Amino acid sequence: MNNFSDPLGLAQALIRCKSITPKNEGALEIISSALTSLGFKCWRLPFSEPGTQDVDNLFARLGSNRPHLCFAGHVDVVPVGDLGSWTFSPFEATVHQGNLYGRGSVDMKGAIAAFVAGLSRYLEESENKNPDGSISLLITGDEEGPAINGTKKVLKWIESNNHKIDACIVGEPTNPVELGDMIKIGRRGSLNANLIVSGTQGHAAYPHLADNPVTKLISMLGWLTSISLDNGTDHFEPSNIEVTSIDIGNSAHNVIPSKAQAKFNVRFNDLHTGSSLVEMINDGFQEITKDFTLDTDITGEAFINNQGEFSSIISKSVNQITGKDPVLSTSGGTSDARFIKDYCPVIEFGLSGKTMHKIDENVSLKELEMLSAIYLDILKKFFL
Repeated sequence: MNNFSDPLGLAQALIRCKSITPKNEGALEIISSALTSLGFKCWRLPFSEPGTQDVDNLFARLGSNRPHLCFAGHVDVVPVGDLGSWTFSPFEATVHQGNLYGRGSVDMKGAIAAFVAGLSRYLEESENKNPDGSISLLITGDEEGPAINGTKKVLKWIESNNHKIDACIVGEPTNPVELGDMIKIGRRGSLNANLIVSGTQGHAAYPHLADNPVTKLISMLGWLTSISLDNGTDHFEPSNIEVTSIDIGNSAHNVIPSKAQAKFNVRFNDLHTGSSLVEMINDGFQEITKDFTLDTDITGEAFINNQGEFSSIISKSVNQITGKDPVLSTSGGTSDARFIKDYCPVIEFGLSGKTMHKIDENVSLKELEMLSAIYLDILKKFFL
């Protein structure tokens, strides 16, 4: 077996790269070196845009025929938080009592290492060292950030360069507790909104000479939080609206401010679109006051994959290795699958997410090995 058949070494090498979004700090070089040694052709794809940070990305492909299976992942990680609270340094990739500790061990450098390990074993077992089709990896450095110069632009490059993808598996940590719990077959949509209500500043003792925007804001948020968008569907939980910030910026007790601001987020299922929700919310606010602006950002639309052969393959592989029948779910936040679904069927399956983004993020070596075995089995079944 070559050095990449064991996921631990590659996972440790990746964790030691301090790749806090959008930096990769050598992580992409490590992956491309491993894949080149396995026969892949690699393309480094840096993208930029005014007002954003530059992001480096990687696309690697083995084979030129179809079917074409892609693995998508990210090497960027969230900040470590309180460094002093970590039991082990977050970028030393320490193994302790059967667990690998480090930022990104779960989300999602461990899954990248597991896929490369499964891929390496698959190629070792193949008679001609090549799949009957194509295997590729799409690795970005901009999943935990604004996701502007990452997967979305790589997908456009893939399409313009005729790398047609037939199916994609994203290695996000999908399992709530243990490996085998859950496969993500879709995601809810997400809408971020910034509401600014205008008024007229004045003395609190003379309210008739002012126009209090706070009162209007309270009424608007009261209406907003009273809405029941839906009761959910067969594959989606009910949509929800959450107020995440209220900011008046007023340090005086006796001054009516001229402006009041709030932020809120809507997580919505496939009964809605981002634009239909914006229209509904705007209409509701208009009934209360005309003196407002509403800036919105739809970061992803709700979607669900048809439960066809691809999801069946992954479910069977998970069951074969773990003995569990995974729940097919659309829960959780957004991921880069929201971009990939416009190009091909996409399913998400990775490690358990108990410690992702937390202090002392860690994965068990047993789970890392099992995920490698699952990815190997998926490759075998996909290319039968």
